[in-house]
Amino acid sequence: MRLAGKVALVTGSARGIGKGIALRFAAEGARVGILDLDAGACQGVVDEIAAAGGTALEVEADISDPAQVETAVGKLGDEFGTVTVLVNNAAVMPVGAIHETSLEDFERCLAVNLRGTYLVCRAVIPGMLAAAAGSIIHIASVTGIIGLPRLAAYSMTKGALIALTRAMSTDYASRGIRINSVSPGTIDSPMLHDFVAWQSNPEALLREYDAMHPLGRVGRIEEVANVCLFLASDEASFVTGANYTVDGGISVKGEQPRN
Repeated sequence: MRLAGKVALVTGSARGIGKGIALRFAAEGARVGILDLDAGACQGVVDEIAAAGGTALEVEADISDPAQVETAVGKLGDEFGTVTVLVNNAAVMPVGAIHETSLEDFERCLAVNLRGTYLVCRAVIPGMLAAAAGSIIHIASVTGIIGLPRLAAYSMTKGALIALTRAMSTDYASRGIRINSVSPGTIDSPMLHDFVAWQSNPEALLREYDAMHPLGRVGRIEEVANVCLFLASDEASFVTGANYTVDGGISVKGEQPRN
């Protein structure tokens, strides 16, 4: 129970990596706020956690909207107390080179991936400062480190989150708040399957992704969640300003898919 007594907020936790993180945190004793756009899907995760003996709360919100963020964080605080662990996971991933990306998609990517992260941090940090304790984890991506085709806008925002991690860590280290980022590689998740569905031969691309990783396969959601658990726990008490790649070695090897 490495997170016993902690209150965690995980954005984008109705499915995929965010859901996996929320389930892992709850299993380790945290009371978890499940934040996403879909209240029904959020409640489904809350029910799943409750069935496993954990505690969670549905806090529906569009994180690009300041009022909705403040309401969600307030609701969680009223029910569980001060948020001491925040995982900024919510993201959208428009597919295409820059000239193929619509202005609407580009601006939505900025609004969710960056503006949303800012708004949630702004809402949560005052409580962490009052408690002189907190762990913030930004879910970035190896696309913010290496170039991958047809993910320009998404890659830009993920690189920005890695830079934000470094900057924020210098602002809050002396005040008890640690800030780190996790950069997943290719993970077997709904976002991956949404992406390959746009390609000419999805099954072939999935096999190619397996083959190009030095470990010989794509990652699993729980492998990302395990790293987040470490960073959220007191075991990482001397870790701040770091970016952890969870990518099966792809960022070292540097090979790219051809599709």
